[in-house]
Amino acid sequence: QVQLVESGGGLVQPGGSLRLSCAASGRTFPINGMGWFRQAPGKEREFVATISWNGGSTAYADSVKGRFTISRDNTKNTVALQMNSVKPEDSAVYYCAHSRKPSMSSDLSDYDYWGQGTQVTVSS
Repeated sequence: QVQLVESGGGLVQPGGSLRLSCAASGRTFPINGMGWFRQAPGKEREFVATISWNGGSTAYADSVKGRFTISRDNTKNTVALQMNSVKPEDSAVYYCAHSRKPSMSSDLSDYDYWGQGTQVTVSS
């Protein structure tokens, strides 16, 4: 079992920044890829960013590329999502997810454990 707990969500103004963090506990964290996904009301859960087990590879949704950065610290079992230049359309519940694979992946079906989510609201 892997437990994931997100934190850092909240209300932020357009153009501002926010940093989400995900703390993982349980087995095998350091050798698995990790990802961030989000879900807005009435919409399906969508891919945001992913990182390989050693942090050597990352990938982003086109909508956040150049604005968001995913990182991980395997010594602390944490994954972070730095969100810059946020837009109202970034508002959603953000979920941290643990992959079955060591590589990065944008496919929801590759993820077997999910956090409870943290709300991000971008509004003036």
